[in-house]
Amino acid sequence: MQQFLQKWGEAAYTSAGFFWMALWAFALGYLISSMIQVFVTEERMQKTMGQKEGKGVLLGAFFGFISSSCSFSALASAKSLFQKGASFVSSISFLLASTNLVVELGIIISIFLGWQFVVGEYVGGVLLILISWLLIRIINPTKLIKRARENLKSAEEDEEAEKSDWKESIKREKNWAKVSRQYAMEWKMVWKDVTVGFTIAGIVAAFVPDSFFQTLFINSGNGNTDFSFFEILEHVIVGPVAAFLTFIGSMGNIPLAALLFGKGVSFAGVMAFIFSDLVVFPVLRINAKYYGWKMSLFILFLLFTSLIGTSLMLHYGFSLAGILPDPSQVTISDSKYFELNYTFYLNLAFLALSGFLMWLGFSKFKGMHYMKEMAPKSKLLEQVLKYLALLCYLWLAGGLVVYFFYS
Repeated sequence: MQQFLQKWGEAAYTSAGFFWMALWAFALGYLISSMIQVFVTEERMQKTMGQKEGKGVLLGAFFGFISSSCSFSALASAKSLFQKGASFVSSISFLLASTNLVVELGIIISIFLGWQFVVGEYVGGVLLILISWLLIRIINPTKLIKRARENLKSAEEDEEAEKSDWKESIKREKNWAKVSRQYAMEWKMVWKDVTVGFTIAGIVAAFVPDSFFQTLFINSGNGNTDFSFFEILEHVIVGPVAAFLTFIGSMGNIPLAALLFGKGVSFAGVMAFIFSDLVVFPVLRINAKYYGWKMSLFILFLLFTSLIGTSLMLHYGFSLAGILPDPSQVTISDSKYFELNYTFYLNLAFLALSGFLMWLGFSKFKGMHYMKEMAPKSKLLEQVLKYLALLCYLWLAGGLVVYFFYS
């Protein structure tokens, strides 16, 4: 019993420490995302992208880079761009960039995993787009694309930000109130995933023995970094399968990715795990609702194949360059999370900024409603995640009491 209480306290303290380390990064990322979503509308993006495939892919990647990292928001935006006339490959480019090239994800990865993974994330995001583009050109699913367009009803949106120049729009106090409301919605969209993901990361760090990971990922652990091609391939395939089963978004998965790497999983396997936020079951179901099951399964095949190729290319490319990261550089336990350092002061600053935004959006403009379109979530899954998150809070509260008063 004493051993369980000790591990419970360690798990809760680790989860709380993970979130404290990442809090300012979440706030900064979602503030940038909210500003982009208010001041750069989908209509303007689609018109800028045009009909040319090459230009559309490039601009789709750029607009995805400055967009939201929330998978559900990205799915809705990509669908809207495709619905309004953007090419299929441009929409896929936007979707991949908005979940793999965004600023906030890079910041979170740098905190937990280090600079090599940040480089891998951004280079890998570009490779994902290029490989997907190549596969689409080779397969040429014209009938699927045509049928997918027919499944989408045309709906033109009239937004105030579209009526005026963005330079004028950015000066309006009411538009900043929209930013504050979108900022609140960003947190509302991810709080359950982040809570469950960070709590699971703490539990895994404290309770799950290294032998489990050595069984799941062949030849991992024991400081091994010399993997055969087939061992790396197994890691790359198992990583997305593990992500598929967790149902947790990319932001919540980063502490788990750090744990995997710390337990000896290959660089390729960890990158595949991080890239897998668009091959989970909720995304498969949402794409089926938008485009039909055939197109949804094709997108799943497209993204899964692309992430396997990308992860392998990154691993061997980094190996040739001599910059493969060392698992010993990731220390996610036995850390002093709550010291008076830059993280502490950044968190205080962004908490104060968040408070100001809430006041501006919900007190000064009470009657105003604003929210970007979101992909239709499963009510059952959302309820399950909600109750899981509440259970996580009880677990964390009890564990912190044990950690500080009974350890």
